[in-house]
Amino acid sequence: MEIQTMHLRHWIAALALLLIPAALCAQPVSFADLAKHVEHGTVKISPDGAYLATTNVVKGQTVLALIRLSDKMESTVRPRDGDDVVNYWWASSGRVLYTVGIRDSQFDEPYSLGEIYAVDADGGNPKMLYGYRMANTAAPERGWAEVIGGIAHDPDHVLVGITPWEKQYPHNLLPVAYRMDVHTGKKIALTAAPIEDAEFVADHQGRIRFAYAEDADERMRVYMLQDDGKSWQFLPQISAQRAVPLAFDADDRVAYFDCPQPAGVSAICTWDAATHRLTPIWSNARVEADGMLRGMARDSLIGISFTDGRPAVALLDNQSADAKALLMLMKQFPGEIVRFVSGSRDGRLSVVLVEADADPGTFYLFDHSAHKLTLLLSRAAWIDPAKMARKQPFEFAARDGLKLKGYLSFPPDQGGGKNLPMVVMVHGGPYGIRDDWGYEPDVQALATRGYLVLQVNFRGSGGRGRAFEHAGWLEWGGKMQDDVTDATRWAIAQGLANPGRICIFGASYGGYAALEGAVKEPDLYQCAIGYAGIYNLQLMFKRGDIPQSKTGRNYLKEVLGTDMNLLAKRSPVNQLDSLKARVMLVVGGADTRAPPVQSLELRKALRKHQMDPVWLFKPREGHGFLGEADNVELYTQLIQFLSANIGPGATPATTAATH
Repeated sequence: MEIQTMHLRHWIAALALLLIPAALCAQPVSFADLAKHVEHGTVKISPDGAYLATTNVVKGQTVLALIRLSDKMESTVRPRDGDDVVNYWWASSGRVLYTVGIRDSQFDEPYSLGEIYAVDADGGNPKMLYGYRMANTAAPERGWAEVIGGIAHDPDHVLVGITPWEKQYPHNLLPVAYRMDVHTGKKIALTAAPIEDAEFVADHQGRIRFAYAEDADERMRVYMLQDDGKSWQFLPQISAQRAVPLAFDADDRVAYFDCPQPAGVSAICTWDAATHRLTPIWSNARVEADGMLRGMARDSLIGISFTDGRPAVALLDNQSADAKALLMLMKQFPGEIVRFVSGSRDGRLSVVLVEADADPGTFYLFDHSAHKLTLLLSRAAWIDPAKMARKQPFEFAARDGLKLKGYLSFPPDQGGGKNLPMVVMVHGGPYGIRDDWGYEPDVQALATRGYLVLQVNFRGSGGRGRAFEHAGWLEWGGKMQDDVTDATRWAIAQGLANPGRICIFGASYGGYAALEGAVKEPDLYQCAIGYAGIYNLQLMFKRGDIPQSKTGRNYLKEVLGTDMNLLAKRSPVNQLDSLKARVMLVVGGADTRAPPVQSLELRKALRKHQMDPVWLFKPREGHGFLGEADNVELYTQLIQFLSANIGPGATPATTAATH
């Protein structure tokens, strides 16, 4: 009997141990984990495969870490003055170049200063190669530099393009390509671009081959450098097609172009140097290419990546060793995106990134000769994909028949559920930007708390060609807004969303769309959340960083128009008589893109209508919160606001609002 009792106690204890993890799994991911900055942004392997370089976030600063693979010895490079590492390149097996940036209130990511620094693979011999803050120089160089590429068989030099800040003889504001010494910074001018704001494309032998840019009338201009290395030949047919050069293959025999087609949205072409003709090798009538797909070796290209709902690849040669290796790895990670992101010169060692809608991403080292995959680094190891919401692509027709695409993120335990409370999340930009299938902390903060999240790529969004993007011009508050409305009603018609429990939320342009949606469709949304938003379109021409330049003013005239009466009618601040939804406003005091005056003016107008908004103001934040603690507070207040308005037992705004 005593033995049986002991067994029973052990069984009860074991059952308790089993129940504890089950209870823990039921808990949603914490806001602190969602707000935490990713630990590793990118990883690149040295040409000889001996070292890794990676960006790490340490106490809020993005630093460069150099890791020797043989013994995992690590050196950390911290930029000066608290700057952040923006990008980096292996110039050779022993030397790394990197650029730095500063945090600016109008950008989500650090803004590059155009300086170039270098350091040895072991962290030694650091040096600033170019920039306005160079010490011990009589005249600091005032320009913006970027690395064009390396030079095969020349580990001591790279190609850089430098655009001066002010007019300088003899090239004025034209970018100039240089060959730069990676140890001393000494540079030799090769050629000046034939047009301002040009991008250079070089082959792997260090020869500049193309330059391209849009002119003042938004016409694409593509040029080929002649054999003399100085004069440029304009390519009229390629320019008229708006085709742009992307890269050369590893042996420089083939140049790849992004070449839009009359009968479709996007294509990738090869270019014939003798005839200057483009030959399509891939095309898609629905979406643009995301880019060329890397292979296992340093400069190899093996296909095209694109996103039609979920990310996909088109391989150039399914029977190549690279293609077979990629397909093998993809089978090991079903439902994930698997890509080679960096490789050694010989292709024996490659860095593989595996990521998904519910997974921030993990880097692996793939040894091709041994067919061995080794874990390297996780971007956010504290995130458990099993607890995250998954994104389901959807497609429907807008009221005018235009096909629109988007994503639905269901609460983790309610995939495919019906009659759910829903948050319509509108992306910013708005032009050329799109919602995609990737991991998003903001989406997870909502979906893991029980809300269906709907994201729609309305007309004007990126990824579907120039015509689709231009279809959104002059449509703030018009057809772009109707697309969001139609997506919301589509979700209701499908039985997915509870029509009495819907909130609209967005940042930047999305903040405008959230409030415009609430005033334009007062019976559709129970609440609206504007985050770093624009609420007075006329004010965009007077306040903020955009109207401070001629380029910015021309942009506003192009996409918003100059009919101030129409812009006033489409401004949420002037339409509050029809508003029924409760409002929350999230504001960064240092925001120069959507300055706080936009939100302050709206709050004042709301108060006149006896509709005081929930107000979250952070004086040091800019156009989107960067601080982890501030984002935890943001997520906490978002969920409190949503719970009060569309959560269980919430009082409908339509009966509570007074005017």
